[in-house]
Amino acid sequence: MGLLTRKSLLCLFLMTSVVFILSWFFVLRWTGPHHSVDFTTLPNSKLFALAYNEDSDEYSVMSASKDKEEEEATWNKHSKNCDPIKKILKVFMYDLPPEFHFELLGWKAEGKNFWPDIRAEVPEYPGGLNLQHSIEYWLTLDLLNSEFAENLSGRSAMRVHNSSEADVLFVPFFSSICYNRFSKLNPNQKKSTNYLLQEKLVKFLMSQEEWNKSGGRDHIIVAHHPNSLLDARTKLWPAIYILSDFGRYPPTVANIEKDVIAPYRHVIRSFVDDSSDFDSRPTLLYFQGALYRKDGGIIRQELFYMLKDETDVHFSFGNVKKDGIKQATKGMHSSKFCLNIAGDTPSSNRLFDAIVSHCIPVIISDDIELPYEDVLDYSEFCIFVRTSDALKKNFLINLIRSIGKEEWTRKWKRLKEVENFYEFRYPSKDNDAVQMIWQAVSRKVPAIKRKLYRARRFSRTIVSRQGEVMSVDIPRNFW
Repeated sequence: MGLLTRKSLLCLFLMTSVVFILSWFFVLRWTGPHHSVDFTTLPNSKLFALAYNEDSDEYSVMSASKDKEEEEATWNKHSKNCDPIKKILKVFMYDLPPEFHFELLGWKAEGKNFWPDIRAEVPEYPGGLNLQHSIEYWLTLDLLNSEFAENLSGRSAMRVHNSSEADVLFVPFFSSICYNRFSKLNPNQKKSTNYLLQEKLVKFLMSQEEWNKSGGRDHIIVAHHPNSLLDARTKLWPAIYILSDFGRYPPTVANIEKDVIAPYRHVIRSFVDDSSDFDSRPTLLYFQGALYRKDGGIIRQELFYMLKDETDVHFSFGNVKKDGIKQATKGMHSSKFCLNIAGDTPSSNRLFDAIVSHCIPVIISDDIELPYEDVLDYSEFCIFVRTSDALKKNFLINLIRSIGKEEWTRKWKRLKEVENFYEFRYPSKDNDAVQMIWQAVSRKVPAIKRKLYRARRFSRTIVSRQGEVMSVDIPRNFW
């Protein structure tokens, strides 16, 4: 009897609750405005949405009975259209005089031509360590080539000749080679060619309608060498810089929110048809380079003294002279792990040499920024060690020795999957370094447009002496 009573009470409670909820629902529906309730946020939202749609033509809501496959297909279609990576970036490239770009490589313009005919001959970039900072060269070639490409398959950017159609505007100044080759004074010069070209560049851009319209925020400038654009960088800072790192930039001039980090062009030879494995690489840990550096690179000296007596570790001084590149190629290809230690700046091309050698990078650089890290997880193929930990006795060597064959092989396989992202080619290929950089620029475009659109919200209203009311735009760089 008591059990029946409890069941009756429970049923009565449930019925009362249902009546209360339905009463609340109808009161809101018929006495309140149509937009007061978002039915899609309620439990069983599809059922509520269907009931609402039967009585109202104001909304068109997907019913609960809609075929699931059709729903997924619709979602995939729209998500693909909204994916910034899939969209081809439209780039307006300034026709800067040849002295800013290919003439720095020794190319001579004929007549009034701004650009070489790359279908006939491509001017070569100087070799050696110059190549590691040659990013603007590859990007410029890719834009020039986009005008002749038969199809857009695998392409992330294309050149347009109307700046109003462009997502971004590219400034083709070969700043790295300009610094490397023309920063020293020639006889009878009071200012170096590098300095003079930067002065001319600033003057040119400041006179352009496109720069003044956006304050330079939709402009792309490459300054990959840490010392390139040294005199102009604080004047052109609203632009998106393509850099190797932020080691010599104040955060007000360059930062990860505004700018793009690009990989170095690796110097040593890629490991083609790599069939090596954990056991066939005899050297445990490899480093060859300058031992005495400034700033964060001071750690190299201390690590040298900590590791020099380890028999399976190669840690020595080396450079590109004589057979330096050949020796480094052989050493990295036969090593399990390769040290990437901060130098004068947080980054170096050694990381990218290790990647294309399939030698697991061990990164000791607390301030390093990495290319494409918003879409790529470096922990899948790199080891990261804090500087403070690396300087602890035996910490680094014990850490490396604790990584077994299975984990090493997993990272080694991942290196082989991502190495294409760091290859600079002409013509460029799908998802190589050139296309990955353009994709990284594309991901900056929404933020650029948001800032520009926000700047257009405001205007000042002033009254003239004659009593006329006038609206004056606030400068674009104001927000």
